[in-house]
Amino acid sequence: MRACLESVGRQEGVDFETIVVDNGSTDGSADMAESEFRARVIRNRENRGFCAANNQGIAAGRGEFVALLNNDAEAEPGWLAALYRATTRAAHVGMAASKVLVWEDPRRIDKVGHLIFPDGQNRGRGSGALDEGQYDREEEVLWPDGCAALYRREMLERIGGFDEDFFAYGDDAELGLRARIAGWKCIYTPEAVVRHHRGATLGKDSARRLELIERNRVLLALKLFPWSLLWLNPLFFAARLAAGAVAAGRGTGDTAHFPGMRGKFSMAGALVRGDLAALRMAPRMLRKRREMGRIRRLAPAEVRRLILSNRLSLRDVA
Repeated sequence: MRACLESVGRQEGVDFETIVVDNGSTDGSADMAESEFRARVIRNRENRGFCAANNQGIAAGRGEFVALLNNDAEAEPGWLAALYRATTRAAHVGMAASKVLVWEDPRRIDKVGHLIFPDGQNRGRGSGALDEGQYDREEEVLWPDGCAALYRREMLERIGGFDEDFFAYGDDAELGLRARIAGWKCIYTPEAVVRHHRGATLGKDSARRLELIERNRVLLALKLFPWSLLWLNPLFFAARLAAGAVAAGRGTGDTAHFPGMRGKFSMAGALVRGDLAALRMAPRMLRKRREMGRIRRLAPAEVRRLILSNRLSLRDVA
């Protein structure tokens, strides 16, 4: 947290205010942010989740744009100004994505925008690749990663903020796809550089993390996918599970974070719990799906093309 706020204090070229939302921490983080960095601190008595906390910070902000930076990320001095420049080049750009590098090994990409698999699972574009300049051009991407992103307030006011039913994980994907359906674009700029500790919130070996990811990829599909893709969701999900099983046999992929038979049973249990939770929340998501009509600008066929043109390969998603 201290390193994150120090990096915020080094930002140049743009006026900004700093708001910290504390989700019920007990280690003095909130006091430190307030006393050492003079940030405006919103204190929650309990952990309200990533979505609710971000919505609190967005509501409290006074700026025309809102930047998000996770406390496990550190931004280079020109980060905020670069995002601002990228977003203001066109009125229809509502989001800007950062060049997020792995903190432990900044030669590697964590994410440079996002891609999605047709079952709703999404991952960072370029995740794990060596940074060899292949992402050093400014370009349109699907949406930004919520750990380090800029959003136009006008867009958020029109489409709504983060969906608090998601609590955490996949929430930036839901907001980003909802914004795209409403006609907004996202620009990635390589000049906005951030270093990020991967999986620092719950840990990559957390069954709870996997459960939330699974639940939320189903909720995202139920709420936003065109029916032509939604009917095929079980087939794409089965293909992804099969690819994951192959990766497990090689000791690679996400399965490597859950070693041994006990780890595999833990993974399976988390997936089942996530799917059951999504089933219980399905009626609520379908109601929200019907409400999308008030902001929709893309036809279902256009949404399908958008998803498939930004599709993760089966190898990458496994």
